[in-house]
Amino acid sequence: MSAGELPWHGGCRCGQVRIKVNARPLVTMACHCTGCQRMTSSAFSLSIAIPSEGFEVTSGEPVIGGLHGATRHYFCPHCMSWMFTRPEGMDWFVNLRATLLDDARWYRPFIETWTCEKLPWANTSAIHSYKALPPLEDFEQLLADYARYFEEN
Repeated sequence: MSAGELPWHGGCRCGQVRIKVNARPLVTMACHCTGCQRMTSSAFSLSIAIPSEGFEVTSGEPVIGGLHGATRHYFCPHCMSWMFTRPEGMDWFVNLRATLLDDARWYRPFIETWTCEKLPWANTSAIHSYKALPPLEDFEQLLADYARYFEEN
């Protein structure tokens, strides 16, 4: 299924915080780390890396939750939905929780990370799999491969 035309819209469970995406994703991911397991109360988190300039909160004011560290996890202050993350030192993109898009049926994780911590039964259809994070030298090629993959699907 196609991702459709931009902009994409989405929001938290209660609808108090709404977002708009005006840029194509850099990559889609599933993270199996125990932190994501605990923050989602699930086996993994699903995210879409969006260039920061193509991401906007259009209503409501998300609050910082999670560990309250240098990596900032943003939540709806009312329903407490984990909405997006701004990773430490990487302000050029936002990690949006994929299922918060109004239509996320097109979503598939392209890479999965932290499989060393994954639950044994938790499998994804990700094309690339990493025991932790991909090596920094792999990112440029991963993003180029994902751009082609996104175009084709």
